[in-house]
Amino acid sequence: MSALESLLARFDPAIVKAAKTLGLFALLGMGAVGLFHAMTAGRIAANERAALLHSLQALVPAGSYDNDLLADQIEIDDPAALGTAQPVPVYRARKDGQPLAAVLSTAAGDGYNGTIKLLVAVKADGTLAGVRVVGHKETPGLGDAIEESRSNWIHGFDGLSLDNPGDAQWKVKRDGGRFDQFAGATITPRAVVKAVHKTLLYFRDHRDALFAPSAKENQP
Repeated sequence: MSALESLLARFDPAIVKAAKTLGLFALLGMGAVGLFHAMTAGRIAANERAALLHSLQALVPAGSYDNDLLADQIEIDDPAALGTAQPVPVYRARKDGQPLAAVLSTAAGDGYNGTIKLLVAVKADGTLAGVRVVGHKETPGLGDAIEESRSNWIHGFDGLSLDNPGDAQWKVKRDGGRFDQFAGATITPRAVVKAVHKTLLYFRDHRDALFAPSAKENQP
C-alpha cells in the first residue's frame, strides 16, 4: 500500500470518494479555463491592438502617416519627466520616412485620486497634435471632465506648444496660467496641465532620440 493509500484509508470512504470527485472536477475546470484562454488569447490581443490603434489615430489620423504606427515603437524611462516609474511606450508616425509625430504614453502622478494616464501626441515641430486621458480614478462629476466624452476641456491643448503659451502660462487660471479649472476640482486639471507641459519639455530635449530608428530597425 502506498503512503497516499495508507493516508486515505484513515478517512471515511464516503469522504474520500467526495474528495476524489471534487479533485476531478477541479482538474476539469482548470483544463477548461486553460483551453478557453488558449482559444481566445489571439482574439484578445487583436482586440487590444485595434483599441490602441483607434486611440492613437484619434490623435494622429490614419492617412497622415505611412508607417506601421504600432510597430514603430520605442520605450523611454524618465520617471521625473513622464510621471511614472514604468517604461513609457512612444509610437512614432512618419511620412515618406520623415518624422511626423510621436505619441507618448505618459502620466500625471498627482491627480486627486492618484495617477491619470495620458496619451500626448506631439508633432515633429513641437506642437501638440492632441491629448487624451486613457485612465484615471478622479471624482465622477467633478474631475472626470478631463475625459473627452465629458467635456471639450482636453481639446484646449490642441495646437499648443512650449512657445504658445509661454512657459509661465502652463498652469490653470487659479495659479495664474492659461488653462481653465473645473468648479470644485482644481487638482485634476492642474495635474494634467503640469504633465502635458513636462511631456513637451521632454520632447524638446529628446526630439532626435525619440525619432531615431530603433536598434531592431538597424539590424541587417
